[in-house]
Amino acid sequence: MTHPILGLHHVTATVDDAQDDLDFCIDLLGLRLVKKTVNFDNHHVYHFYYGDEQGTPGTLWTTFPYKGKGVPVGEHGAGQIVATSFSVPAGSLPFWRTRLESRGAQVVTGRARFSDQCLALRDPSGLVFELIEAAEDQRTGWQSTIGPEAAIRGLHSVSMVVRTPGPTVEFMTSVLGFEVVAEADGRIRMGVGGRGAGHLIDVLHDERATPAKNGLGTVHHVAMAIDSEDQQLQLRQDLLDREWKVTEVRDRQYFKSIYFREPGGVLFEVATLRPGFAVDEPLRSLGRDLKLPPWEEPHRTDIEAGLPDITYA
Repeated sequence: MTHPILGLHHVTATVDDAQDDLDFCIDLLGLRLVKKTVNFDNHHVYHFYYGDEQGTPGTLWTTFPYKGKGVPVGEHGAGQIVATSFSVPAGSLPFWRTRLESRGAQVVTGRARFSDQCLALRDPSGLVFELIEAAEDQRTGWQSTIGPEAAIRGLHSVSMVVRTPGPTVEFMTSVLGFEVVAEADGRIRMGVGGRGAGHLIDVLHDERATPAKNGLGTVHHVAMAIDSEDQQLQLRQDLLDREWKVTEVRDRQYFKSIYFREPGGVLFEVATLRPGFAVDEPLRSLGRDLKLPPWEEPHRTDIEAGLPDITYA
């Protein structure tokens, strides 16, 4: 039995400094801050959501800035997402190279794979990003200081590392509904709900890869989108029937989520599309005020006092 996964929903990482993260994502990449809230498991840590105008699932990059909280620097390796790729318009990579290099970013031509043309760079925390030209991607990116001819349109894909690809590919195809889209040396491209940008996970396999360690500068998990809570519950029950470890449904205020690890150790989340980010503030004001879930509102004064000062346009 497979389940109706629609594509990518978001990618979440642990970063270092909150202000550096805002500057990188908003000022350099041109993403919109669509929600400023807190980590529901540690309410003295911000949770930033970046994306397009509405924070559409499939465009979302989210971060926990843990500077000063005793979290060590992580190590990239097996059982982890090691690169997050964003989709940009065809022909826009020269613009991006100039923009990034003029602002001090270290940019390299991305590792060749399939027909992708891409640039790779690191953020201030050491996370690896790629910008991939995707002519077929018709999504509209957030256009603030970057025009439509170059603005990021959303997530393109993520690259995850496992030691042995067989169990991972079998799980993703037989349970989650992925299909193998393409293969190259050491890389298997998997698609779900489509074969284009926003629907792809690249499985990199290397039997010599050292185990990843979570920490600053690492991706915590990748989330896939599912349409309804009923479908999410059906998937959860199927995983339980297979004796797979899966969390209870968790209310993330803007969607509901379940979490589980695929056979290679990468943490997967499946999140609903609704209610979305306009549930607690108007569309035009997304990301402006600190939004807390109802159960945290009684602690607002304490929470705000424990968060670092930040500024952004």
